[in-house]
Amino acid sequence: MNLILTILSALGSFIVTNIDDIFVLMLLFSQASSQAKASNGRTVKGNRIYPKDIVIGQYLGFALLVLISLLATFGVTLIPDQWVGLLGLIPIYLGVKLFIKGEDEDEGAIFSSLNKFNKFYLSVAFITFANGGDNIGIYVPFFSTLNNNQLVITVVTFFIMVAVWCLIGYRLARFRYVSETLEKYGRWVIPIVFIGLGFYIMAENNIFSNLWSDFVNLNS
Repeated sequence: MNLILTILSALGSFIVTNIDDIFVLMLLFSQASSQAKASNGRTVKGNRIYPKDIVIGQYLGFALLVLISLLATFGVTLIPDQWVGLLGLIPIYLGVKLFIKGEDEDEGAIFSSLNKFNKFYLSVAFITFANGGDNIGIYVPFFSTLNNNQLVITVVTFFIMVAVWCLIGYRLARFRYVSETLEKYGRWVIPIVFIGLGFYIMAENNIFSNLWSDFVNLNS
């Protein structure tokens, strides 16, 4: 019974904190699908995005979130609370870069231009980590209530759910209406989503209100 309750708690915690990742994953898989169609089976060097890059990046970003949360649970704080919101600058930077590159390059090369080493999974990892920065504030107190066995079960459940999330995002991106819409407007929708995500992360962590308070105090 304890095992079932632990798994259910882990599932609930993961879903609540990662529901917005579904949409981001859908956009990324849609872009990979568009490039696959454009290449028409040809090997394209340097500017192809593959679904495996998205999955690897998702796992890397999420693993870093879990690692930081575990360290904080045991008293090691790597990111001060007041800095978490600044992670929103990462998707804002990527979104702006997509806008700029989108003016000069064809759609098939826009995303791969985010990383000059052509390791797109690193860009996905940055997005995943930034989007989940505020998750740390939920995971740390949650992890603190668990014993070692429950903690292992929870982490394993989390990583299984990452695969489920990737599968859902992949399937959603393959719906005809979704894929056609994103192929048509993806060049504009994706950067807007990234930039909006960045501002949301910053607002959710009170970055703007804190800056305003500091400004008021400075001028009072």
